[in-house]
Amino acid sequence: MERVARAFWLRSPGHGEVREVPLPEPGADDVVVRALFSGVSRGTETLVFRGGVPESQYATMRAPFQEGEFPGPVKYGYLNVGVVEEGPAALLGRTVFSLYPHQTRFVVPASAVTPVPEAVPAARAVLAGTVETAVNALWDAAPLIGDRIAVIGAGMVGASVAAVLARFPAVRVQLVDANPARAGVAEALGVDFALPEEAAGDCDLVVHASATEAGLARALELLAPEGTVLELSWYGDRRVSLPLGEAFHSRRLVVRSSQVGTVSPARGSRRTFADRLALALELLADPALDALVSGECAFEELPEVLPRLASGELSGLCHRVRYGSA
Repeated sequence: MERVARAFWLRSPGHGEVREVPLPEPGADDVVVRALFSGVSRGTETLVFRGGVPESQYATMRAPFQEGEFPGPVKYGYLNVGVVEEGPAALLGRTVFSLYPHQTRFVVPASAVTPVPEAVPAARAVLAGTVETAVNALWDAAPLIGDRIAVIGAGMVGASVAAVLARFPAVRVQLVDANPARAGVAEALGVDFALPEEAAGDCDLVVHASATEAGLARALELLAPEGTVLELSWYGDRRVSLPLGEAFHSRRLVVRSSQVGTVSPARGSRRTFADRLALALELLADPALDALVSGECAFEELPEVLPRLASGELSGLCHRVRYGSA
């Protein structure tokens, strides 16, 4: 009997559609997963939707289970939570997270799914990939007890970083964003909020996640001497200018990148991708992280919703996609 699922495809930049796709027969080491929820990663997925991935980054930007090629047609996405309907007994019936695109059912190796802890609702578990990015960033940044830290950009990634930092002892954390409405997100996460011009300076560390030139320049201004900016923004095919004159050298400032595609070198010899993802899922037991989900739609509505997300008409943080009666 033929197995058929429905998947969201980017037909061409700016134009998406839902297609019927055949499912392969699962092997002995595979699982069949029925999707409950998926999440739209606003920064990366809307950039892909607009066709903004530079040709030089096509290979780097591939998602684990991507089909097709940039700029399209392509099936893209990596925040999927579902239930195992077929597979090894230890996973049968379990709620799992996987790095799979938006699709109603799919077949993957059992090693490609991570069980969601019982304390984490399936609807919240779509944030696992973003919280995993935050974990990797903080492995890179290595904040210390008592540090003064600003996080610039209260989007999904920045807010996730601030949420994890809120657990650090004696750390001053301020979430900085040009949108005053994000103050409510900061309050829900238990961290201070400031507009860019009001942000506290003398920072040991600034995590930059606004994907704007102005945000990156402000990050440098907020640093104490010998402080570090950890750059999490990905600009796609846009060029940005960085003010490296004036006191940049005399204050011995540092700008360094962080990227979730590899486990931080600070932990790479002792932690695997699976370890990092499992840690992110554990952190999602905190109900405060529900503040990062700011919209929801049915799977069949994605072709109409993604253009509105890409244009900014629908604002907010994580947009959750609901399947069936989930």
